[in-house]
Amino acid sequence: MGDSNLSPFTNHQFPSPTPPTPSSSSSSSAQLNVPSTMPRPSLNLETLAPIPSFSSSSSEHVKRLINSKHYVSPSKTICFDRFIPSRSGSNFELFHIPSTPSPSSAAAGSNVSTPGGNDGGKEESPSAYAALLRDALFGTNTPDKREIPGRNIFRYRTETRQPMQSFSPYGFDDEGPGVSQSPVKAPRKVPRSPYKVLDAPALQDDFYLNLVDWSSQNVLAVGLGNCVYLWNACSSKVTKLCDLGIDDSVCSVGWAQRGTNNLAVGTFNGKVQIWDASRCKKIRNMEGHRLRVGALAWSSSVLSSGSRDKSILQRDIRSPEDFVSKLSGHKSEVCGLKWSYDNRQLASGGNDNRLFVWNQHSTQPVLKYCEHTAAVKAIAWSPHLHGLLASGGGTADRCIRFWNTTTNSHLSCMDTGSQVCNLVWSKNVNELVSTHGYSQNQIIVWRYPTMSKVQKLHLVPLPLIDECSSRSFLKCLFD
Repeated sequence: MGDSNLSPFTNHQFPSPTPPTPSSSSSSSAQLNVPSTMPRPSLNLETLAPIPSFSSSSSEHVKRLINSKHYVSPSKTICFDRFIPSRSGSNFELFHIPSTPSPSSAAAGSNVSTPGGNDGGKEESPSAYAALLRDALFGTNTPDKREIPGRNIFRYRTETRQPMQSFSPYGFDDEGPGVSQSPVKAPRKVPRSPYKVLDAPALQDDFYLNLVDWSSQNVLAVGLGNCVYLWNACSSKVTKLCDLGIDDSVCSVGWAQRGTNNLAVGTFNGKVQIWDASRCKKIRNMEGHRLRVGALAWSSSVLSSGSRDKSILQRDIRSPEDFVSKLSGHKSEVCGLKWSYDNRQLASGGNDNRLFVWNQHSTQPVLKYCEHTAAVKAIAWSPHLHGLLASGGGTADRCIRFWNTTTNSHLSCMDTGSQVCNLVWSKNVNELVSTHGYSQNQIIVWRYPTMSKVQKLHLVPLPLIDECSSRSFLKCLFD
């Protein structure tokens, strides 16, 4: 049987090998011992590469394995069996671990002696220098790093270097020696005088009414007596929107949300009118309240109206009905209404010193806050933090309070010293603007949550223009 028919799974009988003759002992010792019936390979023992020793480099060993005839899977990556950590982020001197100095540093350090020359040329210890440096930077009461639990000096990744200000014993406010401070940001300048003054005759001096509102199209609506006027801030054009007649007067105005030019007008007779400001045309006239409507708030196509009759009516302008639901809970006039930015919660304030929170489907308040000691008209939801609500009290209260409606908790209180008339959150920064009546009549810009005053503006009475201006109020608009 030939060699080509040999199979590893078949038993074959081979003759005994012929013992080597003495003459061929030298040559056979260098050849492989195989049966005589099998062809002898041309490979001798001397031609085999020596077994790699431990002193050979790992890269040569891996290269030899790759270049060998052994099959290597193309998807399998050959990795080393050791991982060398990075020591660049470790400071062994602080742990009293001696480090091996480089030859250059050892030669230079042999000629350095302790200042003063009193130690007879004794070399200064690196750990002593590290201790002095640590005391100078962090103080004498700084605990040693060995006492910090879970601290691993053998870091396997170099840590990001912290700025020098974080290690300065002088803090961030005072500049220490050798430490360069970043330039301090200049405080924002708020104009102390109005850039525009509008004459507003017949503007009712009533704390419980809401007679001014600004639209997303930069148009200001003002209720003056029985009329509503529009002032376009871009063109300074003034337009008379409507006249309710001598038997009625304007008690509140409120622009719809973005995308429409609809303006809601609440009247003294308890009616709510919807006007298209772009065409100066009345769209709807809705009833339901028995007394004046002093508060309005939009939530998409739903309009909420609060009245002196102590009720809140929910009106869907898509429905033919005047209102779809009635909210009851206040014991006095409703003078403040505001929907949250996600249109899920409605906050209401009343002359009963109560602040209520309603959801979209409730007819009874889900949250009740009774900490104010005067009427709650100023209400504002934060656009930065979900569930953060600010409210301001009247003359007897003078406080701005902050609430977390998610956890139903009272967060903080700030005494402003004056009647709080309105609150508005900035949409760009975490700041709050409050307007005040009696007794200081000021406008304050607050930084939340520290409630530090960014700017405080006082409204100075301007010269009277004509003999009838004693019944007029000047509306100051600030940039």
